[in-house]
Formats: sequence, structure tokens, C-alpha cells
Amino acid sequence: MSDRVTLPEDRNHERRTITDGFFEREVYLSRDETAAFLRDLADQIEAETTVTVAGSGWEIPFEYRDPIEVEIEFTKQRDRELEIELEFSEPRGGSDLSIR
Repeated sequence: MSDRVTLPEDRNHERRTITDGFFEREVYLSRDETAAFLRDLADQIEAETTVTVAGSGWEIPFEYRDPIEVEIEFTKQRDRELEIELEFSEPRGGSDLSIR
């Protein structure tokens, strides 16, 4: 199984691999596209601790550790909005033991 989870907007085969700095994209997907993306992501999370998220012209390979932070946020100010955020953290090097 590939570790790539590709957004439906992906049409370009030449990608910039992002491994440092800051990168942010907002993508609007249909219900079907969102469901397919989340299924692919769920399959990858279940299979291993490496995932590559890709879009048109970019990819982000990422190795992560358990646990995965899931944040649920609801607001009703002008419009009702529900936000579900997944946060993956990279593995820590070594153990948490230290001598001070």
C-alpha cells in the first residue's frame, strides 16, 4: 500500500516536496471527494505511521507518532461552523529520560 493520500485536485506529476518551513493550503472538496480523501487517510493511518499528503504541484511526506490529536470546535457567531482538526506530531528522538 502506498503512503500517499492525494487530494482530488492533483493533476500535476511534477511536485515540490515540502519537508521544512511553513506551508498551508485550503482546498474545497465535494462531499464525495471529502469522503474518499478521509477514507484514504484512515486506511493509511491504520496501516502505518507514515503518510504523504499531496496536491497539485506539492507533497508533504510525514512520519508521525501516536497519539494523534483530534480537536473538535463548534461556533455559532454569524454562521454555525464545525471544525474537526487532526494534528500529527513527528516521532521524538530517543527516550524521555534525562539526567539533570
